[in-house]
Amino acid sequence: MSETLRTFVAVEIPLEVRDRARRVIAALDTTPAKVKWVEPQNLHWTLKFLGEVDIVDTPAVCEAVRRAAEPLAAFDLGVWGVGAFPDITRPRTVWLGVDEGGEAMIELHDAIEFELSKLGYRPENRRFRPHLTIGRVRQSPEGIPALGALIEQHAEFDGGVTMIDEVVVFSSELHRDGPTYEPLSHVELKGH
Repeated sequence: MSETLRTFVAVEIPLEVRDRARRVIAALDTTPAKVKWVEPQNLHWTLKFLGEVDIVDTPAVCEAVRRAAEPLAAFDLGVWGVGAFPDITRPRTVWLGVDEGGEAMIELHDAIEFELSKLGYRPENRRFRPHLTIGRVRQSPEGIPALGALIEQHAEFDGGVTMIDEVVVFSSELHRDGPTYEPLSHVELKGH
């Protein structure tokens, strides 16, 4: 029987963005809405979730991500705004958005997705929207209007600007108290 690793490709966030995210989470966590907030140390921009990957296939995944990301140039990414998918009246995922650098993040995602598709990983059927997931709303109507109102109040949240210069392939292990992430490879953006 083969062993698998729950695998995803992401960009880590720096401490100052993590601190600002922690403060906005604390502000949003004042309603009775049942939300599983992401622990600050686990915050990241997911570029591609691969699911269970056979452990023998992880080197090929890491190499595909290297081929995709290495030729691209590092870029600044502005963290801006708070929102929810599908919307603030029916929030399922609460997120921080991006402004400056959003197109470069989409280009990075698309390059990674293209290389991984050569290994048989299916591309998403919708356009990638860069966002930083900060919470997942549980099925419960209680507190949803109040949560939506707070999200709207923070719509112009300024999370600062950060340099995106590396992509990480992670494995993820789920535990009762939350996931733990282990880097499998780091890829520097070396383009000009």
